[in-house]
Amino acid sequence: MPKVWVADDDQAIRMVLEESLSSDGFDVTLFESGEELITELKKGEPDLILTDVQMPGMHGYDLLKHINNNYEDIPVIIMTAFTDMQAAVDSYGGGAFEYLPKPFDLDEAAQIINRALEVKPKTKGLKKSNKAEIIGEAASMQIVFRAIGKLSNTNATVLVQGESGTGKELIAKSLHKNSPRADMPFIALNMADIPKELVESELFGHEKGAFTGAVDRRIGRFEQANGGTLFLDEIADMPLDSQTRLLRVLSNKEFYRVGGDKPIKVDVRIITATHQNLLKLVEEKSFREDLYYRLNVIKIEVPPLRDRLEDLEELSKFFLKNYSDEIGEDLRVLSEQALQTMRDYSWPGNVRQLENICYWLTLMSPTQNVKSEDLPSEIKNIETENAPQLNGSWEDAFAAWVRNLTSSMNENVLDITNSKIEKIVIKAALEKTNGKKNEAAILLGLGRNTLAKKIKELEI
Repeated sequence: MPKVWVADDDQAIRMVLEESLSSDGFDVTLFESGEELITELKKGEPDLILTDVQMPGMHGYDLLKHINNNYEDIPVIIMTAFTDMQAAVDSYGGGAFEYLPKPFDLDEAAQIINRALEVKPKTKGLKKSNKAEIIGEAASMQIVFRAIGKLSNTNATVLVQGESGTGKELIAKSLHKNSPRADMPFIALNMADIPKELVESELFGHEKGAFTGAVDRRIGRFEQANGGTLFLDEIADMPLDSQTRLLRVLSNKEFYRVGGDKPIKVDVRIITATHQNLLKLVEEKSFREDLYYRLNVIKIEVPPLRDRLEDLEELSKFFLKNYSDEIGEDLRVLSEQALQTMRDYSWPGNVRQLENICYWLTLMSPTQNVKSEDLPSEIKNIETENAPQLNGSWEDAFAAWVRNLTSSMNENVLDITNSKIEKIVIKAALEKTNGKKNEAAILLGLGRNTLAKKIKELEI
């Protein structure tokens, strides 16, 4: 029976974990602090440690560091109520096998523990990291944070996929800042902004006289980024001829300036981004297949704002505060009415559009307390545009459905009806959130574990 030690100052958390993990076949030992756990380590070692971050006395990351330095074969899983990117970076950078943002699903926790016990990884040394700049508590953003955290000690090539305005460059900067190249240059280049005939000169530079107008030698972005990271945004817009040359550089780690005859060696990490479907472009022969697989080593999907609306309030507060300080205007505060109107909007421009709206509000809102009517017309008109056109009330439709459902029933009508309604509502919530249980639970007003149990009971 695998020995699992749990360190958490919250008695309720300890009791729930003990009951759940014991029923899953683990030998569970509980500790109120990191100090207690370390004392017990002198007598014997567990197979795995599950620890909270915020505890009286020893911090969870300090415990992780101690385990890393003295018991490197014991996998550690971090539990934290902090759901920002920094939590992921600190956890993975500190050598944790995984981190679990609270509240978490008990079944998921058991699966992660089993996976950790199978792998038996060795922890790595703590890495000093930069502070996070990305806001996000949505489950979809936790996936992004985990990816950044897991990639923090690597030089892996990354493709960042997402709609325009989702913050792809911010993801790229975070990957750079939390990498071994953090002290070296981060160079960004948007391929969509460069005329086709100047792409190679921008990337690789040119020698004096290489073409008309080349009056001096020019250092390209690859040389500028040497030792650091080169971020190529909108990579799908790169011409095919330039794609061929880029592929050669990625393979050989060297290139020639335009008009040059001497190879130039470079050590550059490549991060690319696009809002387009590269695989579709490959099929259409407008993007090289071999380059696609060279760039798509690790893919990070950045969710659109409409799929992470639980982050809208915090993002708005952040932008409003920034622009209030920058412009010297009174801080605008969104009313609950205004927030709801904004949540009902589809946000085609994503986070960038939200930032622009917050700038507009800082300048144009007549009062500090922003109401729905103070919002730009593109936002507030959505309520009437999206209003459903119903023939009769939903209550009438529902009543007709119930009558049809119960027409052949003789007993337990209420229980059966409630069960069917609950199943329909949960399915609808899961469809709306694309199967994301954390987001569906919030939408339904349920706890994550409660929803998981209902899904199992109702066979959804």
